Amino acid sequence: MDKLFKGVLDFKRQDFEDHKDLFKDLGREQKPHTLFIGCSDSRVVPTLITRTLPGELFMVRNVANIVPPLGLSDQFVDTVSTIEYAVEVLDVDTIIVCGHSNCGGCFALHADPQDLAAMPNLQRWLAINKDLPLKVQELMVEGSAAEREWLTEKLNVLQQMRNLLTYPFIRKQVRDGTLQILGWYYIIETGEVFNFNDETGHFELVAEIE
Repeated sequence: MDKLFKGVLDFKRQDFEDHKDLFKDLGREQKPHTLFIGCSDSRVVPTLITRTLPGELFMVRNVANIVPPLGLSDQFVDTVSTIEYAVEVLDVDTIIVCGHSNCGGCFALHADPQDLAAMPNLQRWLAINKDLPLKVQELMVEGSAAEREWLTEKLNVLQQMRNLLTYPFIRKQVRDGTLQILGWYYIIETGEVFNFNDETGHFELVAEIE
């Protein structure tokens, strides 16, 4: 607890002072350009990954960076309402769905239901992705745990991108060219970010994109 309180004091003395004018401008208004949908994992820090300042990213953080499709929107209004607000009110021009390596939520998709018996709410949440493990099995070649892990994490990103397009207000803006949806895969131990290329159908290292 002392570490957290010290962090607050250090923030006020250092970081806040460095960006005092920015915080003053943000005091009554925000104009983020991007909605970042990421995992709740403590190792994933969107502002560090993107080198963005306060006011630039509007965020959704949940287990396994899941977007409930339209048919389930009334059951998971917290995530859906945040997405709705970002697009309809804040008028973001970009949505990033960011998955990551060693994702516990994606790993749990393959778990025996009995292993999650003590976490009924987590089970219900992950059930949104109930069809994903079968897709992973169909695409596996080596059959290794490592292959299953990265396939699950990448396919999960693509599934959430598709889920976003089940919402008419998002689909319309994407069609009109006023909103773009990006799919990212972040590798924790290397700091690399791979962006999904719609044309090639592959995740490509951001550093290699011209």
